[in-house]
Amino acid sequence: MAGFSIAAILVLTILVAKEIEGGAAGSCNIYEGNWIYDPSLPVYNPADCPFLENREFDCQKNGRPDKNYLHYRWQPSACNLPRFDGKEFLERLRGKTLMFVGDSLSLNQWQSLTCMLHTAVPQAPYISNKIGGLSNFTFPDYKVSLLFSRNAYLVDIRSEQIGRVMYIDSVEDSRGLWEQMDMLIFDSWHWWIHTGKDQIWEFIREGNATYKDMNRLVAYEKAMKTWAKWANSVDPKKKNLIFQAVSPDHASKPKTCLGATTPLPGPSPKGSSHPAEAVLERVLRGAKEVYLLDITGLSKLRIDAHPSVYGFGGSKFPDCSHWCLPGVPDVWNQLLYTSLIPN
Repeated sequence: MAGFSIAAILVLTILVAKEIEGGAAGSCNIYEGNWIYDPSLPVYNPADCPFLENREFDCQKNGRPDKNYLHYRWQPSACNLPRFDGKEFLERLRGKTLMFVGDSLSLNQWQSLTCMLHTAVPQAPYISNKIGGLSNFTFPDYKVSLLFSRNAYLVDIRSEQIGRVMYIDSVEDSRGLWEQMDMLIFDSWHWWIHTGKDQIWEFIREGNATYKDMNRLVAYEKAMKTWAKWANSVDPKKKNLIFQAVSPDHASKPKTCLGATTPLPGPSPKGSSHPAEAVLERVLRGAKEVYLLDITGLSKLRIDAHPSVYGFGGSKFPDCSHWCLPGVPDVWNQLLYTSLIPN
C-alpha cells in the first residue's frame, strides 16, 4: 500500500510547526516537561463512545469519586503541543490503515484514539467489529481503518504436542497481517513478566533448542531483535513503523497507585531507568526507520491515573498498570499526532 503523499505530509508539517511554539518543530523534545492542571480537559466523555470494548478503563463509571486526574495536560519544557485535531488526523489518514499491535496497553491507546476521533467527527458513521483477537474500527467516509491486534509477545506462539511453544526467533505467523497495513504501532513488555497461570506458553524455542524458561529480559531482547529484523525488511517509503515505549506501572511499594489523586512532581525523568526500556532502546538503535513513542518518563509521573480499585479487579486486584480513560493514553495519541504524521 502506498505511504503518505509528500504534499499531505508537507501541509501537516507546516500546520504542526506553527503550533509548536518556542522552538523549531524538530528541535523541541516533546517528551520532556511537566503535567499541568487544565480545567478544559478532558476532550471526550466515554459515555459518548458506546463502541468501547473494555469498560475497565472508564474509572468514573466504575465509581471513582475524584475527578482531578481527568484535567491534566502534558506541557513540554521548550514548546507547546498542537491541539489534537481529529478531523485533520482522519483527512491525513484518508484511505489508510493504522494498526496497534500488542497487549492491553495497546488496547488502552487504541480505545482512546477511537473515542477521540469519534468525538471530533460525531456525525461521521463508523463500523466497529471484532473477530477473535483482531478489532477493527472504520470510518467509511474517510476510508480509514483503525485496528487492534492482540499480540502480547510479537513473536510466534504455536500449539504443539509438548504444549504451547514460543518461537522466539520467528514472526512468520503475524508478518502477513502486518504487511497489509500502512502504519503500525507496536508494544510489548508486560506479558514477559507473567508466570504460572498467567503465562500463555510452556516452552521457548530458539533455533533447534527448546527451553522450559529463560531470563525474561534476555528473552525479551531476543524477541525484540527478531521483530527488528522484520522491521528492517520493510520498505520505509511504504509503511510507518512506531514502537510504543514501555508503559510504567505503579504497583510496587512504597509508591503504589492506591489512593493517589495527583501526579508525581516533574519534570519527567531522563534516561532509561526501566530495564526493559533500556533493552528496547538498544534494539531500536539497530532498526532503521522505526520511531520510538517515548512515553515512559512522562507516564511515570502519573501515579494518580490508573484504574486502581476502580477497575474490574476492585480492591482485591487493584490495577496499577492500565490507565483510566479519559487520561494518559489521550496524551500518547496527541504526541503521536504531533510527531509522527508529519514524518
